Amino acid sequence: MALLTCDFFSDALERGTSMTVVLPQPTQEQIGVDGTGFADPPRLLYLLHGLSDDHTAWLRYTSIERYATALGFAVVMPAVDRSFYANEKRGHRYWDYVSEELPDVVRRFLRVSHDPADTFVAGLSMGGYGALKHGVTHPERYAGVASLSGVADVRELDGRLDRAEIVERVFGGSMAPSDDLFTLLDSVDPATAPRLYIGCGTEEDLFVGPNERFVEAARARGLDVTTDFRPGVHEWGLWDAQIQDVLTWMAAT
Repeated sequence: MALLTCDFFSDALERGTSMTVVLPQPTQEQIGVDGTGFADPPRLLYLLHGLSDDHTAWLRYTSIERYATALGFAVVMPAVDRSFYANEKRGHRYWDYVSEELPDVVRRFLRVSHDPADTFVAGLSMGGYGALKHGVTHPERYAGVASLSGVADVRELDGRLDRAEIVERVFGGSMAPSDDLFTLLDSVDPATAPRLYIGCGTEEDLFVGPNERFVEAARARGLDVTTDFRPGVHEWGLWDAQIQDVLTWMAAT
């Protein structure tokens, strides 16, 4: 695999930003790494970080590079600060950046497949919310969408003192319908919707209930949903295990 850190200017953010990229590399002699047998150009996974992390987190805390190598995925991991992948009311236009500008940057910079059948998005916690928002806002772009311990019901941030700053800065004090995954789900056509993978730890994770409700709502809408609720808490040991199953699921899509 090739590992890149790409620093570039974003017009949407009006500032410099970064992304970490893992690219498949065909190899025969690399010991302990399977570098054979994948498509050229490779399938593309946008992998989104959580609230307290950045574009390096997935690489630092999991073996995503090794897992992606075995299945031939290129992985793009953007930095979005603590934005909830939204156009912040008092900040930057991160939704415009990740949903519109970033795909264009990737097309210009990287030799990867841009066929929707080969394109996926996944994330954890805040990034799980971002991934699902991509899936229900632009379903035509993705073959599969995965959320691990995602903030499935962002409305629950209202009233939480430990998240008051985010609600005020990002959402302007209250959630709009365009922020709510359940509202956005109502506009998705099941015939063209991507497959969904919803995972969460079942031990003391506040997001279990909202994720179960989102699964129920998505299935009622007629969407194809794979669930992965297993023992675990809101931490990297769980996500390192789950992302392996997510990649296998995506490769079979």
